[in-house]
Amino acid sequence: MHEKAPAALSDLRVLDLADLTGALCGKLLGDMGADVIKIEPPGGDATRAIGPFLDGTPHRERSLLFWFYNTSKRGITLDLSTPEGQELFRALAGRADVVIESFAPGTLDRWGLGYEALKRLNPKLVLTSITPFGQNGPYRDYRSCDTVAQALGGMLYVNGYPDEPPVRALGLQAYHSASFFAAIGTMAALWARDTLGEGQWVDISLQEAVAAAVEHVAPFYHQGLGIETRRGTLHWSRYFRVVRCKDGYLMHCSLGDWTSLVEWVKADGKAQDLDEPQWHDIRYRRDHAEHLFDVLDEWAKDYSVAEIMEGAQLRRIPYAVVRPPEALVDDPQLTARGFFSPVEHPELGRTFRYPGGPFFFTVTPWRIARRPPLLGEHNAEIYGQELGIDAQRLTELAHRRII
Repeated sequence: MHEKAPAALSDLRVLDLADLTGALCGKLLGDMGADVIKIEPPGGDATRAIGPFLDGTPHRERSLLFWFYNTSKRGITLDLSTPEGQELFRALAGRADVVIESFAPGTLDRWGLGYEALKRLNPKLVLTSITPFGQNGPYRDYRSCDTVAQALGGMLYVNGYPDEPPVRALGLQAYHSASFFAAIGTMAALWARDTLGEGQWVDISLQEAVAAAVEHVAPFYHQGLGIETRRGTLHWSRYFRVVRCKDGYLMHCSLGDWTSLVEWVKADGKAQDLDEPQWHDIRYRRDHAEHLFDVLDEWAKDYSVAEIMEGAQLRRIPYAVVRPPEALVDDPQLTARGFFSPVEHPELGRTFRYPGGPFFFTVTPWRIARRPPLLGEHNAEIYGQELGIDAQRLTELAHRRII
């Protein structure tokens, strides 16, 4: 039997106090090998109540959303609002490298667990806080959510059609942006710790993370190109646009072998003016993208997605299929790449396919080390074996719902 390759972050211990706002941050670190301990209130994390649920049966151990965000983590319960819970957390923090949290600013301070207190306890600790608007400033005490963060960060404003209301981006784009920046900031602070010998407080604002993640808006403004507007499905570069074929959607592209594309459309008698000399200039195609894609839309509407894609690949034209989420499960390219990762759930006697990693490492590969934890699954292991609390005391703490 072959030994598993070493994990990149196997020397790190992370205490994960984050709610859905920052759940992806802990997952990113855990799937790269960090020992991430998910700390939930005794009644369970709120995300356990969010569907969809396995087999359509609502249950705190069957939330697919909770499953996705908590792979590779161990799990314990703890009531941080109680003095005994706070003391237990201090014991855990003294052994940790990173704490991730998403409480309202000032909450940890009220519990005696703020950065200065944790720093005195463990000078090398990195505290990563993910909040709606950061730890200071006029909006610091405002509440938010993924939709509000998308709006105030500018993502929602540029999503949709020019003459229609803005459109919310699919999924939890604001939370994911913040989690990625949180993971990057955490790793940067750990890198600095190796030089400085002390930890840092990483302050992540949802709103700022979204503003930084909307790839073209800030550069356009700072380059004097004005305030970006909604463009429908036309990409901001003006070289791509989504089209509806007779059985689905794909993405047009005016890059690649332009001559081959025009000859293809021309052979069907639908090139209109696209075979005129000026269209060979890539900048002209960019500046007149709406007309160009209108012509291509009229041509593509009578083809199937497969027919267009096969023809585009033969002609080395970078078209792409726009797949609905449910089609990704059986996508041949993702299957060939081994993207989906099988994860065993012994208590259910079943194995499920999870989405794979966001990056590919060779020497220290990404992997899902364990299925998401059951509620309080590792209480005895962490409190008992690691902190040395005896079984009678653990039973008492559980009875009083401290853990």
